[in-house]
Amino acid sequence: MSLPAKVIRDGLLEKRSSGLLQLWKKKRCVLTEDGLRLHKCRSAGSGSDAQTAAFGSKAKELRFERMATVDCVEYKRGLVYFTVVMAPGKEIDFRCPQEGTSWNAEIALALVRYKNLQAVQTGKNRHLSSSSSHIGDGEELTPRTLGSGRLLLPSEPINVDGHFG
Repeated sequence: MSLPAKVIRDGLLEKRSSGLLQLWKKKRCVLTEDGLRLHKCRSAGSGSDAQTAAFGSKAKELRFERMATVDCVEYKRGLVYFTVVMAPGKEIDFRCPQEGTSWNAEIALALVRYKNLQAVQTGKNRHLSSSSSHIGDGEELTPRTLGSGRLLLPSEPINVDGHFG
């Protein structure tokens, strides 16, 4: 059982529908360490802010592992327009008020943070697998010396001609 991801931001965004009319629809959005969840909004009274809008239980999840970038930022009439580009090339348009820290900036920062953590983890995994693949049965993890007197670590590759690679 995994722990729920830390919530970075919670509030309202407008998403352009993919239908023929491409209408802007309000969504209750929850930005987490893993991605962006979009909930359908149902107004609870006359207010239009995040505190007064209820959201349905069914949510669409835009996970960072499938997200490529956040781009196409445009500022018009007090609104910020931006596009989330998913890995297969699907583009999803959003807009939000141009006040305070914009959603696009927070989504982009969270995406970069996620991708960096993935890259570090991949690098660690590669390092561990390459270290273990150079160790034979019964081979010790101690430095060795070559004819030149230079120390060779067990995980350091040597080219066929004896040079370090």
